[in-house]
Amino acid sequence: MKPAPLLAAGALLLAGAAGAVWLEAEPGSAEFDHERHREVFPTCVACHSGVMSGETPWPDPQGCRSCHDGVVEEEVEWSPPAVARASNLRFEHRRHAELVLRGDTLARCSDCHTPAGAPWMTVRRAVVDQCFGCHGIVAGHLEAPDTACAVCHFPLAEAAALDLEEIASFEKPPSHLRNRFARGEVHGAAATALAPGYPVAPSCATCHARDFCMVCHVDAPEQPAIQALAPDPRSLALRAVLEAPESHQSPDFLAAHGGLVRSRLRECATCHARESCMECHRALPDAVSRLPPAGEGRGVGAKVVRRPPETHAGGYAERHGSAAAARTETCAGCHVQADCLDCHRPVAGAAGKYHPEGFLVRHPSAAYSRAADCVSCHNQGEFCSTCHQQAGLVPKGPFRSGYHDAKQMFVLGHGEAARRSLESCVTCHVENDCLACHSALGGRRFNPHGPGFDADRLRKRNPGMCTVCHGARIPG
Repeated sequence: MKPAPLLAAGALLLAGAAGAVWLEAEPGSAEFDHERHREVFPTCVACHSGVMSGETPWPDPQGCRSCHDGVVEEEVEWSPPAVARASNLRFEHRRHAELVLRGDTLARCSDCHTPAGAPWMTVRRAVVDQCFGCHGIVAGHLEAPDTACAVCHFPLAEAAALDLEEIASFEKPPSHLRNRFARGEVHGAAATALAPGYPVAPSCATCHARDFCMVCHVDAPEQPAIQALAPDPRSLALRAVLEAPESHQSPDFLAAHGGLVRSRLRECATCHARESCMECHRALPDAVSRLPPAGEGRGVGAKVVRRPPETHAGGYAERHGSAAAARTETCAGCHVQADCLDCHRPVAGAAGKYHPEGFLVRHPSAAYSRAADCVSCHNQGEFCSTCHQQAGLVPKGPFRSGYHDAKQMFVLGHGEAARRSLESCVTCHVENDCLACHSALGGRRFNPHGPGFDADRLRKRNPGMCTVCHGARIPG
């Protein structure tokens, strides 16, 4: 007799180990028709006696042959599946059966596997709403309370049998579709709304692992809830994209973000590593130095693209000098001196010189009048002095000519020049040079104070300045 199509007893679950339930019939085969056999089997245990003992839930093929012997019914070829279907269910038939035997529950097989009001032997894999009703959960499957997830499900990291495709097919809960769930502190509050005994919300651990959170969180090591999740790269099968928050879309955000960083550094540290800021900030601000550096166990975080602010548009390079002189600290946020020297003191032969031809001959007047800010590029104590020494423009003695050679006995009238441009004097001179003549404690004791000098007012403002020449005995 020709064998009948393969039959399989479907619709039973068993998860004695993490991530495993027994397979249904193979694709393409006919499932076992329970309803057709309703008059043959008055109880479930007639075929599924192994459920009560914790053994296989499948029927003994020999029992099927008692009818399907080729005489009473057609012969069938069937054997129970040997491979477990991947799952994250922690349900155990044996445990539920023990509760029934002890009288702790009145639940029967049909309470889980037969829809309410359906006739005998109308069998389904599991009627989830009826399971929830027995466990006192009054909500839809994906809207159940956080702690309810652990009643039925293992954490993702423990469901080792699930593959990437199955994880990617997880349905997104309605709460995740609500506005701003992924942004701000909404999902963080959900993850840390803990019940006793849970270091992270079970609803998070059921679908996610630490690797998923690290897609966005640079501060993962500092977040206890993230650290409570086990690492599992399979969690990346659920795609997450790091997006800039709404505040970053403001037209003036680039100019104003410094104040936000100083006042809300912890929020910035969620998505930004120190290297993220260093993409623009060549000189590291204090607040940025407190951000965590990129490294193992942290998310890559936001990728920043360095671009000039709107104020730098329209030939700004030709007019930036006044802004740089007035707000040097603003420029220092993104620039270091080497950026300026690319133009202002280029490598010889690589570009045109900053100063015009013949400037060396007439540079003293430009330096003295501050026509250009020499110290932006030059170190006066080294650059100027070195050249002056090579040219012989150095004094031969305390009152001898040297650099000041345009006027005989320049020293007798140098006070006026010093009052006009003391910055020029300190290029070559230090305070001790002045004290050789002007100290009240020794030397020639020349009084440097001109007519109308208000000693009392200056002494009250800064007495320490007076002690340079007068020591502890300040007159007046």
